[in-house]
Amino acid sequence: MTDNDLLPLLRERLLGIYSPLLADTTATLLFTAGGMANWTVEIEKGRASARRGGPSRPTTTVKASLPILTEVVSGERSGVQAFLDGLLTVRGDLALALQLDGLFPGDAADDTRTYTRSVRAGGIETFYLEAGPVDAPTVVLVHGLSATNASMLPLIPALSKNFRVLAPDLPGHGGTEAKGEPHAARYLGDWLIAFLRETCDSPAVLVGNSLGGRTCLEAALISPYEVRGLVLLCPAVAFRKLRQLVPFVRIVPDEIAALPVRVPRRMAMRGLRNLFADPAALPQAWYDAAIDEFVRVMTIRSNRLATFSALRHIYLDEPFGEKGFWDRLPGLKPPALFIWGDKDVLVPAGFARFVDEALPGARTVVLENCGHVPQFEFPEVTAGLTRDFIAELPGPEAA
Repeated sequence: MTDNDLLPLLRERLLGIYSPLLADTTATLLFTAGGMANWTVEIEKGRASARRGGPSRPTTTVKASLPILTEVVSGERSGVQAFLDGLLTVRGDLALALQLDGLFPGDAADDTRTYTRSVRAGGIETFYLEAGPVDAPTVVLVHGLSATNASMLPLIPALSKNFRVLAPDLPGHGGTEAKGEPHAARYLGDWLIAFLRETCDSPAVLVGNSLGGRTCLEAALISPYEVRGLVLLCPAVAFRKLRQLVPFVRIVPDEIAALPVRVPRRMAMRGLRNLFADPAALPQAWYDAAIDEFVRVMTIRSNRLATFSALRHIYLDEPFGEKGFWDRLPGLKPPALFIWGDKDVLVPAGFARFVDEALPGARTVVLENCGHVPQFEFPEVTAGLTRDFIAELPGPEAA
């Protein structure tokens, strides 16, 4: 490879590669070295080729210095880690960038790369990320509403050193198939159990944020012996008050989301930034990538239906009674760690008091100056708390 040309390396790495995940995909990725030079990777039904120059309208744009691009394509550096370190930016289809990163493996003995996979779980084609030793204990990361598994990326490098880490997209989110079913907690919990049965040979530790936390809790309530432990990051637990609108929300059909309503990008960005206690603490490139992915996913009718259904059922989640969340919660068997943010505007840390009453044996941590997404606001602290919690659990065979 010449000093200023990535093309020979791209062609060498892509030669003979076929990705089943991209079998139905036609896309173009622009690799740009800060305007100094451009290269295009064209994907056509599972196969990829490269050429010099840039497409007029790329599906995804990956921007970094030439040395960083070279290290990522050669497999010397993980693209995910480069993104988290602020050395590389992604605009457009983030899932596609993750899939391509998985095509550039490093040395088997020291490969920290995040790979992309797909499995049919409960009749739903499920897209997921995988990292870490295949024979290590499994940790499953489950993201929140309107997000994708990319929102769990900060935990993957830290946990994959010692664990096999899986991060699926929820049904109707990211790359996972959307079905026309009500996306209530039971539906999502059943899907997660099906995913565990397809991908794990022993009980797994579940780590869930927001709706992902509620989904993990439901899975553990449904089938506790398949869950080794739970780390709940600001989980979307059932509303105990403010339920005056329940009768109205019940009669609003999920199908209303089929209308092609466009969410202004500025509004989506404002809503995303409000999730964090200190929005300025996160790089703008992370916000841009997240909003690009949100806009892309929400243009798909079936995904809008699934997301709206999940949102409705968060509010409709019964708090009390035979099927009520708070009356069922004391029956939770796997050990659990709850992590809350004291500045969370969606799921107030005050819920910790009710969790402590229902589960006196569970551990609770409230992070100061933290909003709704601890894994992005305090990734090292969240990963450390997770590792310490797992270290105290019985082995997978004892779960």
